[in-house]
Amino acid sequence: MLLTNCQIVGPAGVFPGTLETSNGTIAVIAGGGTSVPEAIDLDGHFLFPGCVELHTDNLEKHLQPRGSRWPSLPALLAHDAQVAALGFTTVLNAICIGVDSDLHGLPRDFVADCILALNLAKSAALLRADHLLHLRCELPHPETPARLEPILANPDLRLVSLMDHTPGQRQVTDLVRLRRGYERMGPVNDDWFNHHVQSECEKQKKYAGPNRRELVAMLQDTGIPTASHDDASPDHIAEAQRDGITISEFPTTLEAAQAARDVGIQSIMGAPNVILGGSQSGNLSAAEAARHGLVDALSSDYAPVSLFHAVFQLARELEISLHESTSWISSRPAEMANLTDRGSLAPGKRADLVEIALIGDTPCVVRVWREGKRVA
Repeated sequence: MLLTNCQIVGPAGVFPGTLETSNGTIAVIAGGGTSVPEAIDLDGHFLFPGCVELHTDNLEKHLQPRGSRWPSLPALLAHDAQVAALGFTTVLNAICIGVDSDLHGLPRDFVADCILALNLAKSAALLRADHLLHLRCELPHPETPARLEPILANPDLRLVSLMDHTPGQRQVTDLVRLRRGYERMGPVNDDWFNHHVQSECEKQKKYAGPNRRELVAMLQDTGIPTASHDDASPDHIAEAQRDGITISEFPTTLEAAQAARDVGIQSIMGAPNVILGGSQSGNLSAAEAARHGLVDALSSDYAPVSLFHAVFQLARELEISLHESTSWISSRPAEMANLTDRGSLAPGKRADLVEIALIGDTPCVVRVWREGKRVA
């Protein structure tokens, strides 16, 4: 395949050029056009590397639309069609371990269903994007280590994160804001809220510390990257460093993000945070972290549509090159997950490509190729 008349977003800059693929990889990149009649003319649009997404909750939304439990295979295929159309060529689906139900008592034990659906879809070659697993381990749950242990050998498991959403710390330091969030989903009375907070704090005190030590020991020799979650202080980062953690997901304060940078832990920030102008939880602004040079990767988190928008918005706001902000959704997350065969437009890399037209300030995905084959 030969793509020409495009603005190539390469590792070192953006330039008009032509790109040729062979056997699913990028063979040649050259400046300027070509006279080969079979070349596909991209009409001057941008040509990006495919997005490498390390943390999306989007599959869980398809598994439980409006509180109902949807069959896992069609849910996965709907999720796959959506993210592929938005330029995701590699997706680490973030699935919770240790969260049995939501606030309304609806079950959230999705892991077994997700793995089964993933195996079925891959065996039938149904997937547009390359789907892998990111297991989010909730530390205060008594069975979290036991539930993770049998999945450690799964070849699709490429990231494990250690989470603690206990009210009053990390992401949820403000209990008034927490309660308002619950009230968006329905009425909340004082007795229920106070009991809920007390119960969660008791579980954390009993299980979080032992579970963290057990999980760190389990993961130590697997080669699977491990992330911390919602680090709020230098002490959290120091704990992560002691545990061999290499990624900090969504640090909630500038101090935590700076501490991570100081010890070589890479930080992921939320692309929706960029688009909305700040964190929905009242925590660290992703744009502010980027202005201080503390962003290593962006994640779409709960809004897959946000990634390319955030790339263009940060390039404008921070007055940085588009190729620099693009690295936060492509080469940098690929490196963090040890996926070194993809993530940039360079000879020898996988031909995961996204054509983007800019309509005003809005980036719009036109076509997507995974390993040289068009998928959207």
